[in-house]
Amino acid sequence: EALPLRSATADAGAVSWRQALLIGFAQCLALWPGFSRSAATILGGMCAGLNRRAATEFSFFLAIPTMFAATVDDLAKNYRWLEPGDLTWLSLSFAISFLVAWASVRWLLRYVSTHTFRSFAWYRLAFGLLILFVMYVL
Repeated sequence: EALPLRSATADAGAVSWRQALLIGFAQCLALWPGFSRSAATILGGMCAGLNRRAATEFSFFLAIPTMFAATVDDLAKNYRWLEPGDLTWLSLSFAISFLVAWASVRWLLRYVSTHTFRSFAWYRLAFGLLILFVMYVL
């Protein structure tokens, strides 16, 4: 049985400050190992009153500054390892990554509009149990 969440917001652009703050607090759960940032923000969005699609879309919008900051931080820490020809490869990989991410997000938004997260939850549970089994039994 699904959680009886009231979803009043169907557009990620219509998220209120209160909802955004609640989603931000939910994102803090991802600081603990094993918590998925996107799952925490999507579920936080649904608990804050967003429907599945709006919560998923907002989660991706929220990831943009996070990933940008992580990229800048990584480049700042490792700039001395870069060579002049690396800019071409970095630009190409950025463009390809952007296109693949865009296509993946479009597909996922269509998927969550018509499906629940139940299969994802079962996958996470089964994979987690498999990891525990491998770590402690084998």
